[in-house]
Amino acid sequence: MTEIRAFEGNPFAENTYLVINGEKDCLIIDPGCYFDTERQELIGFIRDQGLNPRRLINTHCHLDHIFGNRLVCSEFGLKPEIHRLEQPILDGSVQAGLMFNVPFDPSPPPGRYLEEGERILLGSEELKVLFTPGHSPGSISLFHEREKWVIGGDVLFRQGIGRTDLPFGDMDTLLRSIREQLFTLGDDVRIYPGHGPVTTIGEEKRDNPFLR
Repeated sequence: MTEIRAFEGNPFAENTYLVINGEKDCLIIDPGCYFDTERQELIGFIRDQGLNPRRLINTHCHLDHIFGNRLVCSEFGLKPEIHRLEQPILDGSVQAGLMFNVPFDPSPPPGRYLEEGERILLGSEELKVLFTPGHSPGSISLFHEREKWVIGGDVLFRQGIGRTDLPFGDMDTLLRSIREQLFTLGDDVRIYPGHGPVTTIGEEKRDNPFLR
């Protein structure tokens, strides 16, 4: 059984996630902590709970999802794992930060590239890597089939979808990812998005104005 702990932060109200198993091992997903208080909250929680961070995963490499990569690397020795198509986004992230007036220390280079269909193990727990581009060229989602949840980055939100007006974004690709990769998982699957509250596949099929 897993626990999912969310931390909202940075100027873009991004959701950082910890996936925690029964042995207190955890995955750190999309660390967006930007301000000192947010950094202290994330690291303090991990240490206070006696957690053992095992991997750092970025669903994609837009700046608001990687602000905390260097912090996690320095504190726990973890390098980010990304899809290879996100490398250009990662390479341009510091410049993007200056454009948005949110300067930050550059992320460490990826420790490895994740592949579509790959299984990420956390003890006895297993997450499948889904390839869900459109918002970003190498966006991935992480699916826990037994517990019926997905951490989806900026692909699908409650009554919304990821923006596609950023470099390398594409609306048709994004809609295809949602319909072919997420909507096929089952209506009762929970979606933990990169921004905003948790939703379900069924709710978004029924109510999402972008997907009717």
